[in-house]
Amino acid sequence: MIDAASAGTWQLGELTVNRIGFGAMRLPQYGEAFAPDAAPRDRDQAIAVLRRAVELGVNHIDTAAFYFSRLRSANELINRALAPYPDDLVIATKVGPRRAPSGDWLPLATPDQLRGDVEENLRQLGRDHLDLVNLRVGGEDSVAEHFAALAELRDAGLIRHLGLSNVRPHHLAQALAIAPVVCVQNPYGLGYRPEQDDLVRACGERGIAFVPFFALAGAGREAGAGGGEHDDVSAIARAHQVTTAQVRLAWTLRRGPHVLVIPGTGDPDHQTDNVAAGALRLSPEELARLDAVHRGDS
Repeated sequence: MIDAASAGTWQLGELTVNRIGFGAMRLPQYGEAFAPDAAPRDRDQAIAVLRRAVELGVNHIDTAAFYFSRLRSANELINRALAPYPDDLVIATKVGPRRAPSGDWLPLATPDQLRGDVEENLRQLGRDHLDLVNLRVGGEDSVAEHFAALAELRDAGLIRHLGLSNVRPHHLAQALAIAPVVCVQNPYGLGYRPEQDDLVRACGERGIAFVPFFALAGAGREAGAGGGEHDDVSAIARAHQVTTAQVRLAWTLRRGPHVLVIPGTGDPDHQTDNVAAGALRLSPEELARLDAVHRGDS
């Protein structure tokens, strides 16, 4: 039976999540996320994907209030599809980036604006607290003031746990000096950002989850996966009679028991394939070949 629990679990504070989750960034639209001319996704299809994910054991959903298209909001789709929420469902959101209703990007939130962003996520999701809020970092050198503002909201009961997104190692050190950090969410995948390997290991040593985004899309980022595939990845996929995306997810999960993946899709069949990747067991020889691809040695 295909189940997200096949990849194991991890603790985000006292919250237990299956290591295969779901990323909602591309859910509100077809094609590239945040593209001004992107067509809104069919509402029933989006709801079906979310419900299918939960049926398959996914209990960790990553979202944000700035994930929206002309007619669709990821948060409100999640609310419509899944409320009343299952007791074990963990919804992680992020704050920092902001968009106008037109879709245009605005300056990053100031520390004083973060409460309003947290409350907007609460309203859209229909919750009285947020399980996990990641501070999404831009180009700033210090996150201390912003993270301290979120720590105050945690102390006030609006947030249970805090994380970081798009950060460098010194940002993690700054945040840990203020409050506990349960996860770091950075761009990472097979052959994509191998310089992140040290941070992945450092998070594991500290008991902090590492949550890669763009693990499938890589350099394609918001546009999604595309382009040619490395011969070794394709060969291993053929040997297991699975997709190359499933091989990439399985490799990512093997980077450590603290690594959580959040592949996103708008297709219920792709959702099933993504969850099934948790049961894919790669041999030591296959992992060595993929590690070489990751380092650029082959």
